Amino acid sequence: MTGQDWLEKDFYAVLGVPKDADQPTIKKAYRKLARQLHPDHNPGDAKAEARFKDIGEAYSVLSDTEQRQQYDQLRAMAGGARFTAGSRPGGAGGAGFEDLFGGLFGGGGGSRARYSTGGGGFEDVLGGLFGGGGFGQQRGPRRGVDLTASTTLPFRTAAEGSTVSLSVEGRTVNARIPAGVRDGQKIRLRGKGRPGDAGAEPGDLVITVTVEQHPVFTADGTNLKVTVPVAFDEAALGATIEVPTLDGTPVKVKVPAGTPSGRTLRVKGKGVVTPRSTGDLLVTVQVVVPQKLSPAAREAVQAFGIATSGDDPRAALMARARV
Repeated sequence: MTGQDWLEKDFYAVLGVPKDADQPTIKKAYRKLARQLHPDHNPGDAKAEARFKDIGEAYSVLSDTEQRQQYDQLRAMAGGARFTAGSRPGGAGGAGFEDLFGGLFGGGGGSRARYSTGGGGFEDVLGGLFGGGGFGQQRGPRRGVDLTASTTLPFRTAAEGSTVSLSVEGRTVNARIPAGVRDGQKIRLRGKGRPGDAGAEPGDLVITVTVEQHPVFTADGTNLKVTVPVAFDEAALGATIEVPTLDGTPVKVKVPAGTPSGRTLRVKGKGVVTPRSTGDLLVTVQVVVPQKLSPAAREAVQAFGIATSGDDPRAALMARARV
């Protein structure tokens, strides 16, 4: 990018932020526009593609503290005015270099600072803004811009890990998603972002993962949770029941006699398997109350009520309430 480009382009207006915007505001504005204008969302739209490139260019300058300072200094010196290489000082066709920068040399009331176009003058004045290499030269190869992408995975795929293919600015990037990735987790792929200038390293690609809900299982780190209904007699008398696992093979779980609804039983090693650890399966018991009873079942329940009529299940609650 040349100094002339910086004079002609208002990067703050491109991103829609004020000139005193802080870095989080600039970053937020860029991300919002990048999502709206991304080529994947606007196939064949040349105007959207051009704007996408413009906001990337603006962000690359304003997100770099040193470049932003240089950009602000140059535009302040120019006062926002524009000029062409063919403008003649004091002549027709608009202000020339002298008109724009005469004030820097104490000129006023018609006095003009002299300049030359070969080996000094204007280039010497502004050379420091561009790394000392003369007007229009960059201060060195710039690292590529970091890019963002997103992917949505089924629950089982997220638990087991997978490789996904993403379209990033017209190219395909294969990304390995590790086992046990969480909903909303961000994965950074080094060197998979926008290419840098010649000799500079590329940026990174940051992928945000969305994990779809499962009808049976939920994740808690590497542990898996499942709620299992049990009959009243199984909870009261104890039983061994079958419980589903994520890999499709059921496991047998012992429900101790007198297990209340809401108690959680742990099955070791049946959670999410990652290179670092293996989670457990957390089984929450839900005692099922039948909606309809046969005459025989009703009599049995009534007999149970009579047999346990001396027990008050709310006695402890009442005692704590009086404390």
